[in-house]
Amino acid sequence: MHVEKFIPVIIFFFNSFSTTAFAIYSDSLQLHKRDTAKINASRLINRNFNNAYLQNLRPSYAGQDFFDPKKTLLVADLSTHFVLLNTPKLPFFFVASARVNIRLLADHGSPVESPSYMPGGTLYFRTNSDSYNPRFLSVSYTHHSNGARAATLNRNNSFNIDSGEFTTNFYTLTFHAGKRVERKGLIINRYNAIGLELHSALVDKGYSEGLKGRYGFVRVNGNWLYIISKARRDIVNPNKKAFENWQHIQLDFAYIADKYDNYKITDVKKRLNINLKYYYRFPFMQNVSLVAGAGYRGQDDYNILFQDSYAYITLGFAAGLAFNAHN
Repeated sequence: MHVEKFIPVIIFFFNSFSTTAFAIYSDSLQLHKRDTAKINASRLINRNFNNAYLQNLRPSYAGQDFFDPKKTLLVADLSTHFVLLNTPKLPFFFVASARVNIRLLADHGSPVESPSYMPGGTLYFRTNSDSYNPRFLSVSYTHHSNGARAATLNRNNSFNIDSGEFTTNFYTLTFHAGKRVERKGLIINRYNAIGLELHSALVDKGYSEGLKGRYGFVRVNGNWLYIISKARRDIVNPNKKAFENWQHIQLDFAYIADKYDNYKITDVKKRLNINLKYYYRFPFMQNVSLVAGAGYRGQDDYNILFQDSYAYITLGFAAGLAFNAHN
């Protein structure tokens, strides 16, 4: 038997197999590279959106309000955020928040009016992939109470504002739209939001007796944020620059949309809450800003005192503003 006759055939099949195997490997490698590039691009987008969500979290504030019906020595709206889900691998972001609103009264002994306790949680998720023009939704749940245990109503059907119980629970769906602009030495982020707030009292659950028909259980909420980050030279390494918090303008509003106390739907004085705040951070401040602002409360957001309506001016300090941006 002449083996030499089969050698060309063997070589032919070997070359064909090698060529096919190499082509399959090459295609697989290219496909893997494309998949890896897509994954990395998606993770970069998710990371940028996560930074946008952080910028939309409520800061903490302490200072003084002027022209309130009850004179105060100190007011504070303190928000602590526990970010439980923040990864570039997922297009979701979840934060649990513990918010406490307190007013230290200018009375004998400087008592604290029963605080507003507002724990809750918010889920954010993006609806597009453009981190320079982000669009995203947020869904949140909030419990609001003052921790009091006495009857909400007095015998004459008026509200027990000294020690009466106040409790409500609500859900909010909000649509957010933003825009990022980069200029020499500056990064500017702007966000607009509009949302609907629905209280569980609408299904006759989770609220204090006496609130129904006298408190707003359906509200249209919105805000406008204008955030400026400024490039500064690193003190340790002058060759490096970092973008840091600088200025922040925020407008918030809420409008009661359901029927209460026979007020007309156009009765702005009893339905509209609105405030405008300006934040400025000096270079020597670490995550703290000066705050000045003004607003109007058609229905006071301080638990059992919700029947008060008044304009006010506010001055103080804020902490927890997330202006940080990647360049």
